[in-house]
Amino acid sequence: MRFSWADSHPLMSDYYEYEWGKPSHDDTYLFEMLILEGMQAGLSWLTILKRREGIRQALDQFDYHKIAAYSEDDINRLLHTDEMIKNKLKINSIINNAQRFLEVQNEYGSFDQYIWSFTDDEPVVTYFDDESYVPAQNLLSQRISKDLKRRGFKFVGPVIVYGFLSAIGMIQDRLK
Repeated sequence: MRFSWADSHPLMSDYYEYEWGKPSHDDTYLFEMLILEGMQAGLSWLTILKRREGIRQALDQFDYHKIAAYSEDDINRLLHTDEMIKNKLKINSIINNAQRFLEVQNEYGSFDQYIWSFTDDEPVVTYFDDESYVPAQNLLSQRISKDLKRRGFKFVGPVIVYGFLSAIGMIQDRLK
């Protein structure tokens, strides 16, 4: 069975079919999804999907090495980029999170090794009788959120992290 949100818009349907819940181990994609989930806070996922390509272009294809070195000029450029979410706290968090991402890579060899170590490299699959039972967060997202915050990441609360883990296929919620 499909989640109802998957049929709410063609972009949502494509995301559901080709991306959401597929296990990913690519650090650039992991960074992209972490950033997009943080940018979504207070907004709909459809809003993010509609702006995604423009955000990708504005953020150098989510090249976290480049983003980690962004200056005040880059912040101002992003604040005046049509497709960006024009929230200075969120934009500053993108730069901060790129810097923290690199620190995690240095410690673990890759962000992938870090994030998937929380589940011993296995997705957590849960079946629900109804999509209304799917939680907004769980113990895993709470644990990872706490660790990311301890490492200095921003916009990584347990609900955002749950969305991130679902996006990258670490959490796989399914309907019976």
